Amino acid sequence: MDTAPLIDPFARAISYLRVSVTDRCDFRCTYCMSEHMTFLPKADLLSLEELDRLCSAFVRMGVEKLRITGGEPLVRKGIMTFFEAMGRHLQTGALKELTLTTNGSQLRRYAADLAAVGVRRVNVSLDTLDPAKFAEVTRWGRLPQVLDGIAAAKEAGLRVKINAVALKGVNEDELFTLVDWCARDGHDLTFIEVMPMGEMGEEMRLDQFWSLKALRVRLEERFTLQDLSERSGGPARYVRLAETGQKIGFITPLSHNFCESCNRVRLTCTGQLYMCLGQEDMADLRAPLRASADDALTEQAIRAAISRKPKGHDFDYSRQHVKGQMSRHMSHTGG
Repeated sequence: MDTAPLIDPFARAISYLRVSVTDRCDFRCTYCMSEHMTFLPKADLLSLEELDRLCSAFVRMGVEKLRITGGEPLVRKGIMTFFEAMGRHLQTGALKELTLTTNGSQLRRYAADLAAVGVRRVNVSLDTLDPAKFAEVTRWGRLPQVLDGIAAAKEAGLRVKINAVALKGVNEDELFTLVDWCARDGHDLTFIEVMPMGEMGEEMRLDQFWSLKALRVRLEERFTLQDLSERSGGPARYVRLAETGQKIGFITPLSHNFCESCNRVRLTCTGQLYMCLGQEDMADLRAPLRASADDALTEQAIRAAISRKPKGHDFDYSRQHVKGQMSRHMSHTGG
């Protein structure tokens, strides 16, 4: 069993794996899914046992941070058995962090169980605090259910980070509302530029695009922003608001390329490994996984994939068309 660390062609150690456990979701956010989604056949999805085998192989090869995504990960039937399985790697110290990104709808049900297996923080996707706008953006979501889920996470001792997609004409007028709410409730806050993924159409993407450079200028009208050097292992760059002490993150795949320090890869719920979110190249890990009861073939396939990890992506909104647009939905790759 080869446990040498995963190093890509640009001498970056791969220590962060994002795993989509389902393409299904109980919301239909306008920038993520079409309203009438055709989901993958269940037979195409990796079983929870197969996800355990794959993730455990990555942990053996040096992955120290595991983020579980979807779709909505907490709608996957039996998902807590998978979290419990990953919790054993926290107990050995091989895994430093087990976390998830969620829409918050199921947190009231699962927050205490997640804390019990070693999850210490969660990212909750929440773009607006206006119930009517929330219903419009998510199509199927109910804001009170999500806010209750966030409250349950806090009660369970989980740290909550709010991820808000910056949407022109949707939540521009809520910038300070979101910042003030997070300051009051003790949540970190990260803003994300909308990404050219899925079949939403080029025109809609450009209509939705609110540059975080412009958002930051707005923030500076009220706050003193202090740039922080810290990185969380993800693509966010952080500032501290001098007046409140809170931390604000910016994820800018479009107006600022963040690839030079990329230490992560993404595994889909069907066993495809994407070495870069902004490239179509991927490696099929499901076939070698199912071809053998041991993990030798799988580990070879993982190493071969990492040897193809590109230096960066091609997303670009600088012209009046979306360059580098991806055909797959965000719910398939896992955010």
